[in-house]
Amino acid sequence: MHFVYILRCADGSFYTGYARDPKARSKMHNAGTGAKYTRGRRPVKLVYSEACESLSIALKREYELKQWPRAKKGQLVRDYRRRISMSNVERSVKSPEETKSSKPKRLVVTARPGRNGTLQNT
Repeated sequence: MHFVYILRCADGSFYTGYARDPKARSKMHNAGTGAKYTRGRRPVKLVYSEACESLSIALKREYELKQWPRAKKGQLVRDYRRRISMSNVERSVKSPEETKSSKPKRLVVTARPGRNGTLQNT
């Protein structure tokens, strides 16, 4: 799997790139072994990543995002962060039944041979 990612640099600018592991790649940028653009703008923070099915698709998407004006990239990042934070809130809310028991309920189905050799649920 390949990813397109956006970093926010210390000077407030955005850097767009592609990688197989965006978190590891952002660490490389912060270590000074990433792109020349980010070396003088550290520290950088990973603010957006998007999974792509192939390298070709990731490179095309990277090119597309690099053509966008700064304001449009900023809106993409804000929308992404909002979706991420909302999905975390949804996951953290548990129903009363979930809070009573932390063990998942298991359904046990047994079958036995019937009259004509067919299986019947019991």
